[in-house]
Order: sequence, then structure tokens, then C-alpha cells
Amino acid sequence: MDVDDVETVAVLGAGNMGHGIAEVAALAGFDVNMRDINEEFVQNGYDQIEWSLGKLAEKDQISEDEADAALERVSAVVPVEDAVADADLVIEAVPEKMDIKKDVYAEVEEFAPDRAVFASNTSSLSITELSEVTEREERFCGMHFFNPPVRMQLVEVISGAHTSAETMDMVEDVAERMGKTPVRVRKDSPGFIVNRVLVPLMNEAAWLVHEGEATVAEIDSTTKYDMGLPMGSFELADQVGIDVGVHVLEYMHEVLGDAYEPCPLLTEKVENENLGKKTGKGFYDYEDGPGADVPSDEADEGVKNALLAVMANEVAGLIGTDVADAADIDQAVKLGAGFPDGPAKMADAAGLDTLVETLDERHEETGAERYEAVEYLRDLAASGEGFRGGDTDAHGDDREFETIAVERDGRVGHIELDRPHRMNTISGELLEELSEAIDALDGDEEVRAVLVTGAGERAFSAGADVQTMAAGGGDPIETVELSRKGQATFGKFEAADVPVVAGIDGYCLGGGMEFATCADMRVASERSEFAQPEFNIGIMPGWGGTQRLRGIVGEGRAKEIIFTAERYDAETMERYGFVNEVVENGELKDRAMELAKDLAAGPPVAQRYTKRAMLAGRDDTDAGLEIEAQAFGQLMSTDDVMEGVMAFMSDEEPEFEGK
Repeated sequence: MDVDDVETVAVLGAGNMGHGIAEVAALAGFDVNMRDINEEFVQNGYDQIEWSLGKLAEKDQISEDEADAALERVSAVVPVEDAVADADLVIEAVPEKMDIKKDVYAEVEEFAPDRAVFASNTSSLSITELSEVTEREERFCGMHFFNPPVRMQLVEVISGAHTSAETMDMVEDVAERMGKTPVRVRKDSPGFIVNRVLVPLMNEAAWLVHEGEATVAEIDSTTKYDMGLPMGSFELADQVGIDVGVHVLEYMHEVLGDAYEPCPLLTEKVENENLGKKTGKGFYDYEDGPGADVPSDEADEGVKNALLAVMANEVAGLIGTDVADAADIDQAVKLGAGFPDGPAKMADAAGLDTLVETLDERHEETGAERYEAVEYLRDLAASGEGFRGGDTDAHGDDREFETIAVERDGRVGHIELDRPHRMNTISGELLEELSEAIDALDGDEEVRAVLVTGAGERAFSAGADVQTMAAGGGDPIETVELSRKGQATFGKFEAADVPVVAGIDGYCLGGGMEFATCADMRVASERSEFAQPEFNIGIMPGWGGTQRLRGIVGEGRAKEIIFTAERYDAETMERYGFVNEVVENGELKDRAMELAKDLAAGPPVAQRYTKRAMLAGRDDTDAGLEIEAQAFGQLMSTDDVMEGVMAFMSDEEPEFEGK
């Protein structure tokens, strides 16, 4: 069976994960039977799908017709036989208890057709053990979605000991059809990838507090503002539910040994039913207190090293046992947990030899098994290669960027901001890679235009990655240099000899809008939103926004946009002259590429000198006029002019060669 054979998907469970998976499947065009144990539960799940689809349509992420069609594809049922009788794929999303899941599969096996593939949405339990309840172990795998499934990009596709390659391929293809990014987990291992990294990290944070080495404030300040993670460790535990993390730890402890013993600080919270946000109190007080009020100035270097060391050990364990490779681990954790960089890359940056030394010192001091470095980590540290030591040479033609994707489509160089897990926010590393990419494309004679877009459908770029930048400590000198780096990088796009088009879909905020300002033309989808919100947090645009924006919309409009910090829709920005064209949401990338290709067919020498004259004349009209006159004279002797005249005379399209 391949993905083209999958028409009907049965989703078992209509809770938060179940109805979310059902919605994603319906949006992808599958017929969906969503089942739960009684009419109330399944109807509530159906109502949640209807509400969510309505919200997507309200935000112009899908059309009303698409929302209605997706809802029509969902059937809410209670009898198991009705849910699975015609199913090609059964996705189980019942509570995370091995006995409950086994009972479900034993019942489903009786009614599901022989062709049906079974997939469990478990976040940590053994796929192999679950599959052995059925008579289709080779057609059984894990398909772990992340909450909420409609928004989260990652799906871990997990192989059990008996799972066939055909099953893995088919389920990965289904995930892709659902618009998700599947990451293959090659071996059945507790916690798979994301939880195998996150949960021990949470446990180590708790141990550091439990043993008096750090406070909750120091841990969360370090993880959020020094390591740049989306939340502090305890803040995240409260958000997810402390009991959820403890449950995963208990299973890891049972299967993997004492290195995963849950910290008493966590188990006591569970015993006292202080589970986090859902109970009003966890490590923070959400009822009578301010909630997760994480300080930005209490980061501790020793805490950071301990957490990075434990995280590196988990990564090494996954790679060394062939569960996944470094690139897949980094992609999974960035997409599933919102890390700014993958854990393998973070460990390499810290130095594996330093992290092994940290583990050894802590193991000697405490005797705790969680500090015992795995052999694969020791070997890598000794070799000096790092987890990602095999990456392509950064200066080679096959340069693999971390934060952007670069490709050529005919004469158009396409740069895609590739941090969808962070709304394509702009970090220092992304600035460096943008600078390198535009240098390469602008210097390539085969490239006649550059198109810039953002990965995903939520944002062109939601601005500067302020959280990651704050990890630098907010030093004024470093911040000035960062501003200059952004100004210089964006200036390269503005001054490029080839036309630059920005294809804007979704949020275009702050630094992202400053970047778009450097393009020669901007095409935006109807759902796009624009703003310079810096005043809301007491700062100002720092990557050229105070200068370049006024040249496009005028000084009055520029001050309005910056001073009010309000958000503007695409139609308003078109009226202001910032956006050249507004298109329907689903047409943005095609139209932006079409425009870029049209510009790439233009006369490159004339385009180059026109851009130079306009740029020079921005602050000095006389200088701009002089460049215009000199360029006009030189252009009259080019082959392109003869080509243009001859094409005009014969009523044909010119083919400019830039000569």
C-alpha cells in the first residue's frame, strides 16, 4: 500500500490530540472517521473541529469553502466497527497508558480490514510492544503528532522492531500530504527523539534545584535567556503538565535504568496535584501570583554547562544506537520544541570535550548515573569532529545553510528564510547566511533576479529573534555591532545589481519588515500583516527601518507606522505604496516567482545602473542625475539595446544577454 491507496483515515480518540489529527487529515482531503467511547466525547471533538476550521477561515488561512469541505469529510462515530471497517489507516490517540492502548488495538484488530495500517500517536511508549497485540506487526508504526496538531509541523514516524520499510514510507508520505514534516525514528526507543531530549533536560533542571545548586529562577533565566529556548525549563513543565513529564520519565526509568530516575521535586508536585497551569499552580502560581515571571538577568554559566552536557549525552545516545542521526535530531527538536538551534548544533558550539569534562566532573562528585558519558560522545569529543562534523564545507558550492534555503529556478535565485519553528525570526546566524547567500547570487552571472520568501504559511518573518539575541546579555557594544551587521546585510539586498522581490505571506514584522523594505518590489498575500512594533517594547528599528521606510512611503507615513507600532493589513500597505501587489493567499509564491522571472528577463545592464542611480539620488539628487546621465550614455552602445530595438521592430520578445 502507498499513499495513493489511502482514502479513509480512522482516528481513535476525540480529545485534544484526536480531534486535532482528525482535522489535519480532513484538511488534507482524507475521509475521516473519528471515534470515542461515547456520544458526548465524540460530539465535543467534532464541535472543536468545526470551531477550529472556522477560526482558520476567519484568519484567511483557508477559505470558507475549504473549511466546509473539510468538516463534511469528518464523521463522528462511537461503535469501533463503524470507525475502522473501511479504514486504510488507523491512527490511535487514546490516553498514554500501555494497557488502555493494548485493549484498543485488540478490539480494533477484530474489525479493521487486513490492508489497514495501524499507527499510534504515543509520545514515548514502545511501538514494538503495542504492535505485538495485533496480527499486523509489519503494518504497525508510531505516528507522533505534536500539540496542537493543526499548528505544529513535526510528526515523528517511529519504526517498531517488526515494522516494514513499506509501512514507514507510506506513513511518511501521508504526513507530508497532511502538510507536516515527518522525521523518521529508525528504532523503537523510549521518548523517541523530542521527548528523549526534552524530558531528561527537565529532569536535570529539577535535580539541580533539588540538590541546592540552583534556583528555579536561575534555571529558567538560563534556559530562556542564555540558551535561547522558547520557555524556561520549569515554565515549560508547567505549560505541558508536570504529570506528563513524570509519566514519560517513569517509563524511561523502567526501560532504560536509573539514569532516568524522576527527581523527587517533580514527583512531589504530582503527588500534591500541583501540575502546572491546568491546576493553577506548579512551579509558578497561576491563581494568586503572576504566573511564569522569568527573570532575564539570573542566568548561570554552570547551570548552562550542566544542562548542555546532559542534552549532548542524550543526543549521543540516540545517534550511537542508530535511533536517528544528528541532522534529524536537530530538525525534530527545532520543529517539535521550538529550539532556536538543534541540540546537536548547540552541543558542538559549546565543545564536546568541554561537555564530556562537565559530565565526568559531576559523575565523580555525585555518582549519579545520569552523568555517565556514553561512549559515542567520548569518541566524538576525542576526534574533535562534533556531531555535525560531516557537513559539507561551508565554502563549497554545495553549501548547506542552517537558517535559510537557497536554490536557483532558471535565472532566479530563490532565498527562503527557513526557521518556521521560530516564525522565520532573524538571528545573528541568519544575518550571516543571508549576507553569504546574496554575495553568491549577486556575483553569479546566470542569476538575473532574486526572490526572498519565508518558509511555511504563518510568516515571511516575525522580526528579530529578540529572545535568542537577549542570550548575548544585552551588552550595548555587542548590540550596536548587531545593528550594524543587520544594516549591512540588508543593504546588500538593496544595492544588489539584480532586482530583488520579496514574497510576503503572513507576518512581516519588525526586522522582517525592515528586510522586506530592502527589496525592489513586494508582493503580499491577503492575510499578511505588517508592523514596526519596536516602540511597544521600548526600542526602535535598528536595521535601517528609520531610513529606508520613509523613502518608500514618505516621512509622514513612516513615522505613523513606527510611532504607533500598529499592525496594518496588506491592502492598507498597498495603498501606502509599500506593497506593489496583493494576491490571494494560495497564489503568493507562484505570483512572486512569476514576477521575479519577468524581472530576470529584463535588460540586466539597464537594471543595474537604474538601481545605482536611484540609490545614489536618494540623498543627493545631483549625484543620482550624474550616474543616470553617464549610464544612459553607456547603455546606448550595448548589444542589449540593439536586441531591444530589433525585437520591438519585429514585435517579438527581446532576449537580453547583459552585453
